[in-house]
Amino acid sequence: MRRAEKADRIASQLAVLYPTVSIPLNHADPFTLLVAVVLSAQSTDKKVNEVTPALFMRAPGPVEMSAMGENAVRSIIREIGLAPQKAKALVGLSGQLLRDHQGTVPQTFEELEALPGVGHKTASVVMSQAFGIPAFPVDTHIHRLAARWGLSDGRSVGQTERDLKKLFPQEQWNRLHLQIIFFGREHCSALYHDLAGCQICGWAATKKRIQQERQANGSRHRHGRVR
Repeated sequence: MRRAEKADRIASQLAVLYPTVSIPLNHADPFTLLVAVVLSAQSTDKKVNEVTPALFMRAPGPVEMSAMGENAVRSIIREIGLAPQKAKALVGLSGQLLRDHQGTVPQTFEELEALPGVGHKTASVVMSQAFGIPAFPVDTHIHRLAARWGLSDGRSVGQTERDLKKLFPQEQWNRLHLQIIFFGREHCSALYHDLAGCQICGWAATKKRIQQERQANGSRHRHGRVR
């Protein structure tokens, strides 16, 4: 099966499984979404959603966030991984929004990625989910499943993004990236996954990938890494 045919079938299955999707980070506007996405790096959405209500009560916008200072922000987000670095980034990006963008979140990749703590993936999430601009943020689930399904060779996150953008129509990107994430979380685990029994992996996983995962899982068994 050609990649394009495989992509069409995957998109159809995901549309049935997840007819409506929304980003699982609680937010009220582009600024609070930007903050939540920055906090989500190396953390779970659940943990982010636990700390943001108190943070947004104190700092619903860049004026308040900048005025709080790093120590106050860090005290609220302390349970999140990399809290010191993230507190510094949130205060820094808030100040830059005030200085350079009249306190509003910019709507270009270049301007977003110039903000402290904002990389390409974070900018892509904000562009797609806050502004409806077509983007294909690639997280670990998407990177893993694209390789598992033979849609990309998995050499890099950047290559995965380019491959997926070529395979799927632009109007599907904003919805599809969330659908793949949800499927990866709920049905398609990274380790010891039953590829044959999976409703997508069962027909989409490449022979090479199946062999690689069998070897990797066998190695974990031999070294006593099974939990």
